[in-house]
Amino acid sequence: MILVTGGTGLVGSHLLYQLSLENDTIRAVFRKNSNLEAVKNVFSYFSDDFEDLFKKIEWVEADITDVVALEKAFKNITEVYHSAALVSFNPKDYHKMRKINIEGTANIVNLSIENAIKKFCFVSSVAAVGKSLNADFVTETNEWDIEKSNYGYAITKYGAEIEVWRASQEGVPVVIVNPGVIIGAGFWNTGSGKIFSKIYKKFNFYTKGITGYVSVNDVVKAMLLLMKSEVQNERFILVAENKSYREIFNEIALKFNKKKPAIKITTFMSEIGWRFEKIKSYLTNKPPLLTKHSSKSIHQKRYFSSEKIKNTLDFKFEPISKSIHTICKLYLKDI
Repeated sequence: MILVTGGTGLVGSHLLYQLSLENDTIRAVFRKNSNLEAVKNVFSYFSDDFEDLFKKIEWVEADITDVVALEKAFKNITEVYHSAALVSFNPKDYHKMRKINIEGTANIVNLSIENAIKKFCFVSSVAAVGKSLNADFVTETNEWDIEKSNYGYAITKYGAEIEVWRASQEGVPVVIVNPGVIIGAGFWNTGSGKIFSKIYKKFNFYTKGITGYVSVNDVVKAMLLLMKSEVQNERFILVAENKSYREIFNEIALKFNKKKPAIKITTFMSEIGWRFEKIKSYLTNKPPLLTKHSSKSIHQKRYFSSEKIKNTLDFKFEPISKSIHTICKLYLKDI
């Protein structure tokens, strides 16, 4: 049986749909108060039989930091897809991210070793890959440097990878995927989904920073292919295209028939913005919309190479413009 963590998130829900097409039963862990209807909604995008497919999932309530609950979830499990994580750029969430991303992964790894899991797939991030020098393309071989990647999310995802590599040393075959910014349908108020909802509501700002983007469908496809292959103990960057925030925002606006964002955010404006948000967050006890790290990252230009996955699996990515077109159609359907 297959176990999926993070099944109520963007990657997890799309993964569960694909697994439901191929398996009679899949087990997925969920935390109390998770929105299972959001997962069912994702299923409904792709099939008229989504209710029957959704019923193939055996949901087990378990937090990945709760070892006792996880032990029950691991009964009769042979393969693991670990996509559960806390994503935050708020410094206040650092210790919580360590608990979930590192300690939670260590729990999943320990139980995978104990239960002699046949193969383990971990969803990491390009944040856990070393930065390049002189604007070169980032590859899987770039050395990670805490001095250059010293923000909480990157540190905890790198720490989680170390736990996964420990599984490989203990005899569990592993594969790690390092996606760029994952775009996909179904979660419009979190992560990259907010980009679509904000632009639909006439978001008017942009920067010329550049980063890597990939469709959630390609992330899931790569995970499934890697798990079925003989590839093991390797990591793979998943980026379809490197694009500027401005290009992405403009494409989304075009699909929504909205005006393109017209106000360029300068570095100086960002510096003022994160300081204002820090004060506002302190006074309102709400998370800041902009942090010191994010204010810098939105101006950085980082280029990622996915040649390894292309060469290993003859993998072909979906063009980002096509992904955006599909996601915008589903957004309009949902609203």
